[in-house]
Amino acid sequence: MNTVTQGPKFVVSEAEGVWLWDDNGDRYLDGTASLWYCNVGHGRTEIADAVYRQISTLDAYTVYGDFANEPALQLSERLAAHAPVADPRVILTCGGGEAVDTAAKLARRYWAAQGQPERGHLISRTGGYHGLHGFGTSMIGMDRFRTGFGRLIEDTSVVAHDSVEALEEEILRVGPERVAAYFAEPIIGAGGVYAPPEGYFEGVAQLCRRYGILFIVDSVICGFARMGNWFGIERFGVRPDMIVFAKGVSSGYLPLGGVITSGEVAEPFWNRPGNPFVHGTTYAGHPTCCAAAMANLDILEREDLFTVSLEIETQLDSAVQTLADHPLVREVRSGVGVMAAVELTTEALEQRGITTSEVFTEARARGVVLRAIPHSLLISPPLIITWEQIDHLVSTLRAALDAVDQRH
Repeated sequence: MNTVTQGPKFVVSEAEGVWLWDDNGDRYLDGTASLWYCNVGHGRTEIADAVYRQISTLDAYTVYGDFANEPALQLSERLAAHAPVADPRVILTCGGGEAVDTAAKLARRYWAAQGQPERGHLISRTGGYHGLHGFGTSMIGMDRFRTGFGRLIEDTSVVAHDSVEALEEEILRVGPERVAAYFAEPIIGAGGVYAPPEGYFEGVAQLCRRYGILFIVDSVICGFARMGNWFGIERFGVRPDMIVFAKGVSSGYLPLGGVITSGEVAEPFWNRPGNPFVHGTTYAGHPTCCAAAMANLDILEREDLFTVSLEIETQLDSAVQTLADHPLVREVRSGVGVMAAVELTTEALEQRGITTSEVFTEARARGVVLRAIPHSLLISPPLIITWEQIDHLVSTLRAALDAVDQRH
């Protein structure tokens, strides 16, 4: 905040396709689909029209108790039909962080309903990002998001993101009888774009079954064609107990998220009287947001962005790997999903005092918007990006790296 107050603001005034315009009329390539969410690109009139039609008919109304609306019902049925979860049920929320907290509470409440209230511990991974609500902040795998807030939810722990053995060691340390659930993203996104080692999720799924732990997949970043399928986790052939989703479900046109849970997890609440899951939010199931999501999913399917994204994944990987030889670059991570990370060397960051923010600023000055985290530049463009636009993005990032290298 202090840094932002020292200079002019970057005011985004217009967007179309993969492009943004600021209030001076200058154009920029949106290299991150805003915050990983604008999968179908900006300015889709089909979504705007769907929002207008819905808000003109039924703008909003609660879905508490037995209240419902057609867009919420239709969206839930559509998502359940594609979810790699046994006998799926859907809980709608207003975004990813809210959905993570819903899943965490549901996991704990499930075990209490099963007569095992001591099973409240939640395990997550280093680098994992699960939003910044209460449970999400407590489980996040990056210390900078946890410090300075006092005591958070304490029955949580974080294990190495690439080790099934580390997860089992932590389960045994805590005690399997105390562990409620394990949270993991299919690809760690905001923490630096880390793909799992071969066989990782198969091993995790087996481990969770062995110890009776709920396996919860956070697909907020990875879903809705960013990995060539509906929820990302399908790439690894496993079936979790719950899936958390948001972002690409509406391509960010209106806020929406949710949890898809297995019938087994839903059973105590659906089939046993007097045993409610006492949880909900004011705008969950918002009909206008659900209408936007339905129009967005129509685009994903009509334009087959599930297949297109696999082609873009290969093109992006080929292009961004050319940066691996740059003197400031330690590692390029890409090749699974339409996302990539360009990590700077330890020498650049620590000895030379270079920051990723400098590279971000140089890229933006040249017309490309990326995402800077402490050690890497992140890339996650809209799924409608072309090969020429990918080449422009990568060549601009190289020019930004060159400028920073020369300055230091």
